[in-house]
Amino acid sequence: MTIFSAQVFQNEYLPDGGDTVDAVVTVSAAPGGETKARQEAVEVIVIDCSGSMKEEGGAKMEGARRGTMAAIDVIRDGVWFAVVAGTSNAWPLYPQQVGLVQSSPQTRAEAKQLVARVRPKGGTAMGKWLLAANELVSQRPGAISHCTLLTDGKNQHEKDWELDAAIANCVGKFQCDARGLGADWDVDEVRKISSALLGTCDIIPSPDQMEDEFRALTEAAMTKAVDRVALRLWAPQGANVQFVKQVAPTIEDLTPKAVQVDALMRDFPLGAWADDESRDYHIRIQIPKGNVGDERLAARVMLVVDDEQVSASLVRAVWTGDQALATRINGEVAHYTGQEELADAIATGLAAREAGDEANATVKLGRAVQLAHEAGNSETVKLLQNVVEVEDPKTGTVRLKRDVAQVDAMALDVRSTRTVRVNKK
Repeated sequence: MTIFSAQVFQNEYLPDGGDTVDAVVTVSAAPGGETKARQEAVEVIVIDCSGSMKEEGGAKMEGARRGTMAAIDVIRDGVWFAVVAGTSNAWPLYPQQVGLVQSSPQTRAEAKQLVARVRPKGGTAMGKWLLAANELVSQRPGAISHCTLLTDGKNQHEKDWELDAAIANCVGKFQCDARGLGADWDVDEVRKISSALLGTCDIIPSPDQMEDEFRALTEAAMTKAVDRVALRLWAPQGANVQFVKQVAPTIEDLTPKAVQVDALMRDFPLGAWADDESRDYHIRIQIPKGNVGDERLAARVMLVVDDEQVSASLVRAVWTGDQALATRINGEVAHYTGQEELADAIATGLAAREAGDEANATVKLGRAVQLAHEAGNSETVKLLQNVVEVEDPKTGTVRLKRDVAQVDAMALDVRSTRTVRVNKK
């Protein structure tokens, strides 16, 4: 049985007339209590088999085959699974009729035999791919359902509204980790899929990296022990929940995903969890102004699993005339505010670079280097160094590089929302 807990970090003191409360909530899952039967699981692998996968002398398709076979190898016995080939349509690769099979040494071997023979042809229609995955997971209601989706190109063979409608139809049905191979796909398009379906988005720069990536994604999916987890937020009458964001391990705005429970409560879906996992969330609430000496409950943060409340924490507001107390910034809040500014600086800087606005791009990407350096986010610093020459990381003094590989710019873009955890003492 997985045990959940939530811990609130905040500066509860506000100045006279202050009305904005920030808090970071750390949600943790750990094994404990009575042992329960493992929840049923479904794994669907959707691989791009469009004509563009013939490129690089067939290396793309061969990488996809090897990656898919590596993923199949780590699907644990008893998990229901299927492999879907995506083109301008979606067709079952294994099993060869629409359906799921349970993983076993025999079915994994059968699946790999068919994957080894798949050949690229046709176009790209990711909405149809998602709907095919949705049809499959719907056969096992109540299961923890996960999909890995690979594309090497843009969604050229269906309208934008068709993809949007397909994504909407899949929300809450399964989680989707989406990956783009090479440099000819659209980051915003693929990120839209993964964000709506509570998954991750990343680039696989070259085909020879697919095997490790697909294996890691499937191994992570196999650790999930609980789904239907939500952060339930109660805020008082007159309060305005400005945002709820996941800020670790990645930044993800959950605000538009809120489901109204009643007039004062909303649920923010958190997806599936392993039983040894921890994530951080940044909450900002605007509350009615108070006077010195007033105290008020700004929010109640609850964790809900399968519609049952399992944990609760409080966010408080205390108005004070002590400026030292009122202006102190909580360390956790300051850390993640900086991480959010870092992601925004990268996005803005890359957009300016793409538009030819070198001055603004230099300023924004320089600020990103400074913030990443201050936070100890060494991975982001490395990614930035592929796009800019860093002269002084402490001041954010940089120069734009003239020759930047497209995959390097895309990697910086797609990984800009990865964060480092605050050092809690």
